[in-house]
Amino acid sequence: MLNFPEHLEGFKKIFDSSQPHREPLPGAWDVMLDSFQKLLVLRCLRADCLIQGLQDFVTAELGQRFIEPQTSDLSVVFTESSSSTPLIFVLSPGTDPAADLYKFADVMQFSKKMSAISLGQGQGPWAESMMHDAMERGHWVFFQNCHLAPSWMPTLVRLIENINPLKVHENFRLWLTSLPSNKFPVSVLQKGSKMTIEPPRGIKANLQKTYMSLTNDFLSSSTKKADFKSLLLSLCLFHGIALERRKFGPLGFNIPYEFTDGNLNICISQLKMFLDEYQDIPYKVLKYTAGEINYGGRVTDDWDRRCLLSVLEDFYCPAVLSSDHVYSASGVYRQIDTKLDIKGYLAYIRGLPINDTPEIFGLHDNANISFAQNEAFALLEAVVRLQPRATSAGGKTLEEIVEEIVAGIVEKIPPPFDVEEVMEKYPVLYEESMNTVLIQEVIRYNKLLEVICLSLRDIVKALKGSVVMSSALELMARSLFNNVVPDMWKAKAYPSLKPLASWVSDLLQRINFLQRWISNGIPPAFWISGFFFPQAFLTGTLQNYARRSGTSIDTIGFDFESVSEITEIPDTGCYIHGLFLEGARWDNKAGQLTESRPKELYTQMAVIRLIPKPNRKPPASGIFVCPIYKTLTRAGTLSTTGHSTNYVISLELPTRHTQRHWIKRGVALICALDY
Repeated sequence: MLNFPEHLEGFKKIFDSSQPHREPLPGAWDVMLDSFQKLLVLRCLRADCLIQGLQDFVTAELGQRFIEPQTSDLSVVFTESSSSTPLIFVLSPGTDPAADLYKFADVMQFSKKMSAISLGQGQGPWAESMMHDAMERGHWVFFQNCHLAPSWMPTLVRLIENINPLKVHENFRLWLTSLPSNKFPVSVLQKGSKMTIEPPRGIKANLQKTYMSLTNDFLSSSTKKADFKSLLLSLCLFHGIALERRKFGPLGFNIPYEFTDGNLNICISQLKMFLDEYQDIPYKVLKYTAGEINYGGRVTDDWDRRCLLSVLEDFYCPAVLSSDHVYSASGVYRQIDTKLDIKGYLAYIRGLPINDTPEIFGLHDNANISFAQNEAFALLEAVVRLQPRATSAGGKTLEEIVEEIVAGIVEKIPPPFDVEEVMEKYPVLYEESMNTVLIQEVIRYNKLLEVICLSLRDIVKALKGSVVMSSALELMARSLFNNVVPDMWKAKAYPSLKPLASWVSDLLQRINFLQRWISNGIPPAFWISGFFFPQAFLTGTLQNYARRSGTSIDTIGFDFESVSEITEIPDTGCYIHGLFLEGARWDNKAGQLTESRPKELYTQMAVIRLIPKPNRKPPASGIFVCPIYKTLTRAGTLSTTGHSTNYVISLELPTRHTQRHWIKRGVALICALDY
C-alpha cells in the first residue's frame, strides 16, 4: 500500500473505466497480487463492478456454467421420488411452477390423471377427498398455496403420515406449492423433496426460459407467421424489461411490481388471436390489452403506468417487423431473421450479454451504479454474516455510546416555537394564506420537537436506572446506536431516508428556515424541501392569487420558469429552491433538461418560479412533465387522488428530447436525498 500514491494515474484509469474489473493493475500490483486479492482492490476502487469481477473469477476458477442461469428439470426430481414422498415447490415472487408441472404431466401422459386445487377457506374437505381418490387410482394431486390454509396443515400432516407405500398405488404423487411460511409443517418439509424455481435474472435468462418452453409448431401456427415471430420476440423482450426494471429501484418503477409468466402467456395468446382475426395488425388493441390490462392491471401508480406504456410503445410498433430493426443503440438487442426456428432463436439469445446494459431499458449508464453498489454491499453483508462470531474485549459499552449520542443531540435541539407569538405576528388573514401555512408548519414541528425532547429525557433516566427501560426506549437506544432515526420520532416526523446524524442536521436547517421566516417576514424564495407538508404551501400560493384576482381556485394552474437569480418577492406566484434532479441534470445556460454526467447520480435543480394562471393549457411539445417526490423511494401510500403520498406536484421542464426519452430514464425531482 505504500506505493499506491506512485501509481495514481493507473488507479484513476481503473476508476474511470467502463470495465474496471478487466483492467490490469498498475506497476508491480498486477504481478504481486493473485486474482482474488485483485478483487479486494476492486472493492475499494469500484464497488459497483465487484459482482462482474466475481463472475469473471468464478468463470476462471470453476467454469462458465456456474454463472449461467439453470433451467428446472422436473423429470430428475420425479425419478428420485416415490408415492410416499411429497414434492414441494417453495415459491419465490414472480414465479409460478404450475405451467411447468402441467407441461411435465402432459409429457408423462398424466394430464388427465392430475387433479389440482388452490387451498383456502373451505377447500380442506374437498382436498382430502381428492387425495384419497388419487391414492387409490394412482393419479397425481396438486395442492397450490398451502400457506393460505394454515388451519388445514395438521390434516395434511396426518394424511401424509398415513400413506402406506404398500397399499398406495405406486403412480400416486402429491405436489405442493407454498411461499416460505412458519405455518408450513416442518415434518412435511423433512419428508418431502424440496425445490424452488427462482425467477430468471436478466433479459437473456428471461428470453431463454420463454423460448425453451415454445415449439416450432407453435411459432408456425399463426396465419401471419413472420409478423407473429417478430412481435413475439418484441413482446418477450418487453416482458424481460418490465421485470428487470425493478432492480433499478425507483428509477425503474416507483413500486416493484411482481409481473409473472402468466402476464406474458396471456399476451402471447392474445397476440396470436388478434393476428389471426384481423387483416391489419391492430397495434392499438395490442398496446391496450398488454399495457392497460395484462401488465397495467397490476400497476397502481399513475406515473408507473405512464412509464410502462412508454416502454411498450417501442416494442408494439410497425418498425419491429423490419429484419434490421434494433432495440438498443449498440445493436446488441435486435430483430432477427423470421425464417429461423426455435434453435436459431435460442442461438441468438445465448449470444446476448448475461448482465443487461442500461441502454435497453432507456436508462442512463449511471443507473447501473446505484443498483450495482447496493447488490455488491448486500452480497458482502451476507458473507460477513456467514463468518464465525467473535467478541473483542475493551471499548465503550452500548449504554455509554448512546449516552454520548443523546448528549450531542440534546445540545443541538432548540426549544419548541412559541405558537402564540407566531399567531400574533402572523394572524390568519383572508388576503395572505402564507400566514396559515406558517402556523400549521410551526404546530407540526412543535409536535416533533416535543416527542424528541421527551424521549431523550426519558432515555437518559433509563440509562441511569432512574426509570424502567421500556421496550420502546430499548428500541430507541438500539436505533441511536445504529445511527438510525428512532421509530417514535419517525411517527411524528416528515418522510426522510437520512441516517440519524444527517437527519438531525436536516431538522436544524428546517427549523432555521421557519425561524428566519418568523423573524424576517415572508422570504423571497421558499425552500420547498423544508416544509412538513409542501402541498399546503402550494395550495396557499394558488389561494393568494385566487383571492386577489377573484378567480375560482379550481380553474388555476401553475406555469413554470427557471431563474438564475432572485432579486425580490414576485407580484404573483413564488420562487422555490432546494430540489434535486435524478436521472438527468439541468443545463443552466440553455435553460433545459440534459443528460447526466458520468457518475453524477443527483444534481441540484435551478430556482423555479411558480406562476398561477387561470384556464392554463400545458404546451403540446418541447417539455417533460416531471414529478416531484419528497424522498428517493418515490413510493408511498396510494391516496384518493391516485397519486402516492410521497408525490408533491409535477413541473414542466423544457427539453429538446421527446417526453418518452425522459420517462424511460426515470427522471424525477426529489426534495431530500438520503445522505
